[in-house]
Amino acid sequence: MNKIVINLFLILYLLIGSCNVRKAAVIDKMSEYSNPLPVDFGDPFVLRDGGMYYMYGTGAGAKRGFMAYSSANLKEWKSEGQVYFGNNKNGWGTGAYWAPEVYKRDGKYYMFYSAQWKHNPTNEKENFKIGVAVADKPTGPFVDLNDRPVFDPGYPIIDANVWFENGKTYLYYSRCCYKHPVESEVAAWAKAKGLYDEIEESWVYGVEMKSDFSGTIGEPVLLLRPPIKMGTDEWESRSVTSQEVNRRWTEGSFIFKNKSTYYMMYSANNFDGKNYAVGYATSRNPLGPFKKAENNPVLQKNEKVTGTGHNSVTWSPDGKDMLCVYHGRTAATGHTRLVFIDKMEILKDGRLIVHGPTIIE
Repeated sequence: MNKIVINLFLILYLLIGSCNVRKAAVIDKMSEYSNPLPVDFGDPFVLRDGGMYYMYGTGAGAKRGFMAYSSANLKEWKSEGQVYFGNNKNGWGTGAYWAPEVYKRDGKYYMFYSAQWKHNPTNEKENFKIGVAVADKPTGPFVDLNDRPVFDPGYPIIDANVWFENGKTYLYYSRCCYKHPVESEVAAWAKAKGLYDEIEESWVYGVEMKSDFSGTIGEPVLLLRPPIKMGTDEWESRSVTSQEVNRRWTEGSFIFKNKSTYYMMYSANNFDGKNYAVGYATSRNPLGPFKKAENNPVLQKNEKVTGTGHNSVTWSPDGKDMLCVYHGRTAATGHTRLVFIDKMEILKDGRLIVHGPTIIE
């Protein structure tokens, strides 16, 4: 009898030990990137260069400009201080410095960003445009190429994203909601409910850009917009249906290519609310047409993380894992946006999935 009891205790001990090992493995796997990172960026963008990662984003204490962080492993991050100042010799902005992205071309580093243009003869509340600055190092200092934005489409724009292919350069951006009311079934529903008289929308466009980034070629092409009909992609209308605000966003686009398919990730809903989320669309051409995915959204709030959005994509140091870099909020961080990194992948059937949001407590 004693031998049987001892054997039972031994089996129980081994089972508990095995569970603890598995639990530890799960925790270790989830904590690979220590979500959230101690970086209070919105709109994070990661550049990989020379064995190092450089992260740029909105906020983090920058004064009329942008901060940067560096890392060798995506886990420990070092502040590089402010790398772009809006009052540089060619500075054209007056505020609202948002969403920087940095690309290396011919040994130089080019930062695309959004800002409020000081040329504002009609005193528009939102006079956002896109500019480009250059530096010799990823840590700056970045100086504007010109004393003006890249171009003026006649409406406010933000969230630049750039794609290079076959000697061509493509610029993607979001037209702001400002003064852009759009008729839709959602707008009609909101008006009938007495919620809002009109619903303003932001749309994602693409346009070819000159190789020296001094301007654009041809007319912008509309690529993505919120759904017109109720019951279609309803997750993109939560800012309205949850009565947050009378706006629907399609913004924060990020394009990449897998085999022969272009994937454009984008964010919808109010960036300042809990329903901010990420979806994607696919195309065979860099300027579309793009078709939204049936498994959207691929990143959205859960019981621990909210406001998940405006992502970029990078790869793990060993090159094996595709990673989604985005901002979000937790109960502990309050309204401050912090950076999260989660694995993502393209399945055999072409579907994109993000394994997140995850959090380490």
